[in-house]
Amino acid sequence: MGKTTKYILIGLGSLIVLLIIAKATGLIGKPPLTQVATEKADTRVINETVSASGKIKPHVEVKISPEVSGEVVELPIKEGDVVKKGQLLCKIRPDILKSGYDRAIASYNTQKASVGNSGQLLKQAQATFDNQAGIFKRSQELYKNKVLTVSEYENAKAAYEGAKASLEAAKQNVIGSQYGLAQSSASVKEAQDNLAKTTIYSPVDGVVSKLSIELGERVLGTQQFAGTEIMTISDLSKMDVNVDVNENDINRISLGDSSNIEIDAFLGKKFTGVVSEIGSSANVVGTTADQVTNFTVKVRINADSYMSLLKKSADNPSPFRPGLTATVDINTNQVKSLSVPIQSVTTREEKKDQNGPPKKDDDKSKPSITQPSKEYVFVLTAGNKLKQVQVTTGIQNDSYIQILSGLKGGEEVVSAPYAAITKTLADGMIIEKVDKAKLFNADNNKSN
Repeated sequence: MGKTTKYILIGLGSLIVLLIIAKATGLIGKPPLTQVATEKADTRVINETVSASGKIKPHVEVKISPEVSGEVVELPIKEGDVVKKGQLLCKIRPDILKSGYDRAIASYNTQKASVGNSGQLLKQAQATFDNQAGIFKRSQELYKNKVLTVSEYENAKAAYEGAKASLEAAKQNVIGSQYGLAQSSASVKEAQDNLAKTTIYSPVDGVVSKLSIELGERVLGTQQFAGTEIMTISDLSKMDVNVDVNENDINRISLGDSSNIEIDAFLGKKFTGVVSEIGSSANVVGTTADQVTNFTVKVRINADSYMSLLKKSADNPSPFRPGLTATVDINTNQVKSLSVPIQSVTTREEKKDQNGPPKKDDDKSKPSITQPSKEYVFVLTAGNKLKQVQVTTGIQNDSYIQILSGLKGGEEVVSAPYAAITKTLADGMIIEKVDKAKLFNADNNKSN
């Protein structure tokens, strides 16, 4: 055998091996079948949820601001302290307001003495008037009897009129003094109230969740507008999660809807809650081009769900701190119905020509009209043949979607891979059914 013949045989042998490998791998000949996993259409309980994230806040949160200005001279509490209603929180230096109160008291006493003096003057004016009235009455009788002259009569009358005017003036003076006393009394009360405002007490039971001042700092306070916010008292016995819900989902939420809550600071733990408030005013964020409209929803955290986290010796009624981030799944609807895996449902668009086939003299074909997308599932039939079935869907959760029509139950529908369901599979196609675990193991091997 010559060398040339030997090389030819070796080449043919190599070619045969390559052809066998290509045949086995599907490079030549009939391509391999698409591998899919299936799952039965069955009756399941589906909980529809609306998911949103937000911050934990106390249901009752009181921001404390002073109504008078001055230096903080007493601060017996610190951030995190548990306080009771009526407990001293801080005291502002009262010197200036104390002086104002003393001046108001002095003015009140002066006005009180003035009232007493005007009363005595009224008595004196009344006595003078009574005396002059008696003299004038006798003068009238004597004048009628021609005993008094006209001049004497006029003098008696003038004295009577003068005493009458003095009496009226004394009465008005008493009234004015009483008004002055009432004004001084009001000034005393105002000064007393301002002096009392230098001492600030807790309006509610709660925890000092925020303290913004230090001993010796000056604070600004006015009665016309909010002054320096010095601290926040929070009632931690009732905690809410304030979440923003998109306008597309807000109508699905109702008061009393149960919720599942996860808090970032408590990984692996789940809490429960209930929708307690639904905002009526929209929160619009973003620019005009990409505005997002949300509504604030408050979810009250059930105390029973976190009681195990409380320490027996702690006075704090909650393990949560205001401002913690939480994710809430609000259960908006629940049905027990026929369902399939959510990834089993795909859409297909039907396109029809607007005016039938294009005419020969048309430069370009008429645009096609895209019909509304319809939802389908692929049902496995005899011989591993697929049947594309149109379905009508209802509510869904993270895993399954409700089937309202199109299936009777018990059908085997394709559930994976998702890329094949959405793009590759077609009606009448022959496939290879494999276990779901094997399917994803094969995908992982390909990626590696």
